[in-house]
Parts: sequence; C-alpha cells; structure tokens
Amino acid sequence: MTGLIETRLEELGVSLPDAPAPAANYVPWVKVGEMVYVSGQISNGPDGLITGKLGDTMTTEEGAAAAKVCALALLAQVKAACDGDLDRLVRVVKLTGFVNSTPDFTDQPKVINGASDLLGEALGEAGRHARAAVSTPSLPLGVAVEIDGVFQIK
Repeated sequence: MTGLIETRLEELGVSLPDAPAPAANYVPWVKVGEMVYVSGQISNGPDGLITGKLGDTMTTEEGAAAAKVCALALLAQVKAACDGDLDRLVRVVKLTGFVNSTPDFTDQPKVINGASDLLGEALGEAGRHARAAVSTPSLPLGVAVEIDGVFQIK
C-alpha cells in the first residue's frame, strides 16, 4: 500500500527509487531514538550517475535536478529505516549538500534548492529544514552532487 507521502510524490511526478546500497565500508543510515542519520546520497538517477562540475560542464538547473535525485534517495533510505513505512517520517531536520564545482562557482545554494524544494513540496512544513550547501573540488565517481541528512521519525 502506498502511503500519503509516496502518493504526494507521485502527484509531483516522481517516485522513490529502491534504497541505494552503500558503495564502501559504511551503513546507509543509523537510527538513534527518533532520529535517522542518512549517509551521503550521490546523484544517481534512473539513467545512471549524474556527473559533471558546476561552473564548467553543468548548469545550475542541471545541478538542481541532480540534487532532486539525491533527495529522492534520501527519502528511500528513510523509508528503509522505517521498515517500509515512509509515513513514519515526522520532519526533515538538516541537509548537508556537497556540490562538485569550480572555485569561482558561487551558486551552491541554488543547486541544493533542488533537494530542498522537492522536500518542501512533498512534505509541506515537515520538509522545511536547516541546511548547508558547500563547494567541493570533486565527489565520488565524478558525480555532481552528494547530500546527507538528518530526519525525525515516529
């Protein structure tokens, strides 16, 4: 049965992927009480890795689309942490977004807005969160964006 959050995502024209498996020696999420800490989710869409460098080979809009893919992977991990019931999600607490960008690129916040906007549209007030958006000279596998997050569940 599809829950309210997944129904809302479908109304927005998106669906959750399967929760990605970790690519190295770490776990995808850790639950501590009512908090879920989700490891960094890279921009890996249905057609494969979304690679590139903002300020060079990618536009801000393309970066924001990559960040949206990361947000969907974050939600997929939260769903896994909640034993398949995403409606246990109470709120998004904090995101940290890493943007593969050139030294002179300064629109990291606009890129990470791709994730923040999706979470706000899908979850309403529960999707509003604290956030950091930072530049990095490279990311694993050459991806454009990586985002980790902290979530409150019931």
